[in-house]
Amino acid sequence: MKAQRVSLWLLGTVLFLCSVHSRGFRRCLISMDMRHVEESFQDIKRAIQAKDTFQNVTILSTSETLHKIKPLDVCCVTKNLLAFYVDRVFKDHQEPDPQILRKISSIANSFLYMQKVLQQCQEQRLCPCRQEATNTTRIIHDNYHQLEVRSAAVKSLGELDVFLAWVDKNHQGTPTA
Repeated sequence: MKAQRVSLWLLGTVLFLCSVHSRGFRRCLISMDMRHVEESFQDIKRAIQAKDTFQNVTILSTSETLHKIKPLDVCCVTKNLLAFYVDRVFKDHQEPDPQILRKISSIANSFLYMQKVLQQCQEQRLCPCRQEATNTTRIIHDNYHQLEVRSAAVKSLGELDVFLAWVDKNHQGTPTA
């Protein structure tokens, strides 16, 4: 009788831990081929970075801001930075070259798709926004606002490869929060 209670208790504990584990580790994946976005950026990278007059200033990579993100905050930071690029950077950047503008528009459309995916995750409560994620986003916004609008947009576009590599690492292949 005592052995049966212990067995039932162990079974209940294992089932409880499995349910907590599966709920805590349900993840959001951005299921899209990032190569297209990366190729679009590579096609314009040199032209964009040539317009950057503040070579010693960074917006995204200050003190390795993105590399310090904890797995639980990846979804929120990604969602916030996608919104940052769509709502600020792409709108603030004024591009006279139609070929570069087409590539930027293609990247922006991909970002809109990724935003939609992460919005669905947030609606399913799979994309929590903790204070640390909010602080990281605030640092990036503060870095952006330290420059004149056009310079900040150029700088952010020039650093797009940093963000794309981070998204690829954190959202492709292996699930992350």
